[in-house]
Amino acid sequence: MNPENLRYTKDHEWIGMDGDLAVVGISSHAQQALGDITFVDVPPVGKVLKLQDVLGVVESVKAASDIFSPAAGKVVAANADLAGAPELINQDPYGRGWICKLSGVKPADFASLMTAAQYETFCGQEH
Repeated sequence: MNPENLRYTKDHEWIGMDGDLAVVGISSHAQQALGDITFVDVPPVGKVLKLQDVLGVVESVKAASDIFSPAAGKVVAANADLAGAPELINQDPYGRGWICKLSGVKPADFASLMTAAQYETFCGQEH
């Protein structure tokens, strides 16, 4: 996914629309802060998430971090490749390192999140 077309949360998750589905992952900023990712716990298919529900966990050599759902929806796919290759998040956070796909995401929820430019400004203010 093109990072410019995604929306971002203050917790460093991203969400992008792919037709009727929303794809969720963690940002490049987050994966760099975490360091080498060693384990990813993805949500089970069928799980219904509310906005800001914990949908999984990312563990790295530095820390473990909850992943929060950037929108309400139902998990229709989880990235099984991450079980054997969690480093995909480090290598390709906006592509092969996606975490899950959600159905039923409301366009207003997507639109309420930070744009790429707003997120870049937010990350610059964190330091």
